[in-house]
Amino acid sequence: MDLNLKAKELCMYDEISLGEVMLRLDPGEYRVRTARSFRASEGGGEYNVARGLAKCFGLKTAVVTALANNDIGYLIEEMIDAGHVDSRFIIWKDFDGIGRSVRNGLNFTERGYGVRGALGVSDRANTATSQLKPGDIPWDYIFGELGARWFHTGGIFAALSETTAEVVIEAVKAAKKYGTIVSYDLNYRPSLWDGNGGQAKCQEVNKELAKYVDVMIGNEEDFIACLGFEVEGSDSDLKEINIDSYKKMINTVAKTYPNFKVIGNTLREVKTATINDWAAICWADGEIYKSRDYKGLEILDRVGGGDSFASGLIYGLMETGDPQKAVEYGAAHGALAMTTPGDTSMARKSEVEKLMSGGSARVQR
Repeated sequence: MDLNLKAKELCMYDEISLGEVMLRLDPGEYRVRTARSFRASEGGGEYNVARGLAKCFGLKTAVVTALANNDIGYLIEEMIDAGHVDSRFIIWKDFDGIGRSVRNGLNFTERGYGVRGALGVSDRANTATSQLKPGDIPWDYIFGELGARWFHTGGIFAALSETTAEVVIEAVKAAKKYGTIVSYDLNYRPSLWDGNGGQAKCQEVNKELAKYVDVMIGNEEDFIACLGFEVEGSDSDLKEINIDSYKKMINTVAKTYPNFKVIGNTLREVKTATINDWAAICWADGEIYKSRDYKGLEILDRVGGGDSFASGLIYGLMETGDPQKAVEYGAAHGALAMTTPGDTSMARKSEVEKLMSGGSARVQR
């Protein structure tokens, strides 16, 4: 398929993400409420995609975000730089000394185990990123002068505040103006929308944004909650009836939004917090492409699996133009990302490609 991507030589960046980057605090084998120490890392739905494309797949990426001008912000910046993501577009907001008016986001996340599900406790009100508003970011310079082949953002950033939803609209319009492909991960988070107009507002925002999207990404819940679609047999596992239901839904989505060139869906059935069935499908040019099934996938940390699917899918589309290869890249990268701690992928492209080809987990010496 031909996405009509801009030529590499015309762009400084392969991909740019717009979203919040938080400091993740991980209690390891303990619970958040019983831990006495935490492992710090960075993470954020949209940023994780840029980092996966850079660190795993070797593309040149950047993130557009905002941070409070203090040492926590500098720590997050240091982590972004270590992830090979260009941090030049960080907007620094003056810190008032105690975070009364602006602060950096924290995300306490315990991984879950067996019958105990993963738990995320966000502490992100009044963050620098949530206060971004139209006019703050020089999109004409970013897309028009520097150039980017791909732009990615999502529903987490859009849900942070009234103004961030407006910033997404501004950004995707600018990207389209300069011929940049736009992908969007619906990434429904009830906790973010509950204080921001609820599901009605969520659908209002996402239905408007969907008009400007080339590659729409999500899971079953996302398409139901954010765009109002329905899936028959939604409680089934990864059997044929599930795929048939997804096909019906995706074909309806494609008819509703003819601007979508690709629709990517993750398929997950949670057996326990540490055992999931995992796969993915993608719609392109009127056809459905399905990845191999990862039955009984053993999970260390499921957070970020969907973001790693997105980065793998995007890489496959950009570099091969083959939807089947793209969905295999996405599913394999997501599977590998869930075997390591933290939001971000620790995989190498060679590992992804080995898993795609049916490689085993035998020890390598």
